[in-house]
Amino acid sequence: MVDQDKIQFEKFNPVWWAPEVHTQTVIASFSETKDPESERIEIPTPDDDFLELEVVDLKNGKPVVALFHGLEGSSQRHYIQNLMSDLRQAGYSSVALNFRSCGTKMNLQKRMYHSGETKDYKTLFSWMKEYFSGSEIYAVGFSLGGNALVKSLGELEETHPVSKAVAVSPPYDLKRGSLRMNKGFNKVYQKRFLDTLSEKSDLKKEQFPDFPKFTGSSVYDFDDQVTAPVHGFKGAEDYYEKCSSKHFYKRVQKPLLVIHSKADSLCPLEFAPFEDLESNRYIRTLFTESGGHVGFISQKRGWLNRTIIKWLNS
Repeated sequence: MVDQDKIQFEKFNPVWWAPEVHTQTVIASFSETKDPESERIEIPTPDDDFLELEVVDLKNGKPVVALFHGLEGSSQRHYIQNLMSDLRQAGYSSVALNFRSCGTKMNLQKRMYHSGETKDYKTLFSWMKEYFSGSEIYAVGFSLGGNALVKSLGELEETHPVSKAVAVSPPYDLKRGSLRMNKGFNKVYQKRFLDTLSEKSDLKKEQFPDFPKFTGSSVYDFDDQVTAPVHGFKGAEDYYEKCSSKHFYKRVQKPLLVIHSKADSLCPLEFAPFEDLESNRYIRTLFTESGGHVGFISQKRGWLNRTIIKWLNS
């Protein structure tokens, strides 16, 4: 196992013009995006649907890294594309999963994706083990994708196919995070999420007339009216309780680095299960004073990816 405590990470120093939480979060989303020179591949799922993957295959037998995006993101988001490019430079192949309904076309089944969806992770890892035969598998999850990655690690414990992982800005308590989204400046982010979630649910209703109709005004409402019933939960409360990553850190048995800013308004660090994070010998935490949510715009550009790659190299 990696001796996590001996790894020395570079200190995060934010650029002077983006010192505060929302500046870091918003400006990062407009970052210049590198081209990782990937190819799009579709793979089938056990329930007769499909998953769209973005694949960089260096055919070098070295470890391959699975990447998981955040809420209403995709493999085209700057943080995925730029990490894939930097991983290529570091000699790693990579595979970015587009959650169902987040790729270039709508998925086929009467469902989409959610914060605790780990069956599609299993499908992806099985495909990777076959496609990249003999290569170790690493994984990096951002925000929602990090929540599901931690849940997956906790569910499979020592049998998990991933041998090293990173969670960046993950939510810990889905209910408290959802309620926080409906306050202050977070409402700006909430509206952006709801605009696209509503469009997708309307498209789903065209596919399936009995698909739930969203009539609310918050992420909590969407999860209660759409996410929960579509994916087999009794309601938002049941969904949040069963899928929050806070319940799974104590069961993680693969080296995991958790990177989080103390100034993250979307997924507040204050909701983290600190006792479980500190007591689990497989987990290393890196909590920065600033950086926003999946922001981390540093004075020397690329701090986040350098940190991730250092962990994977260790």
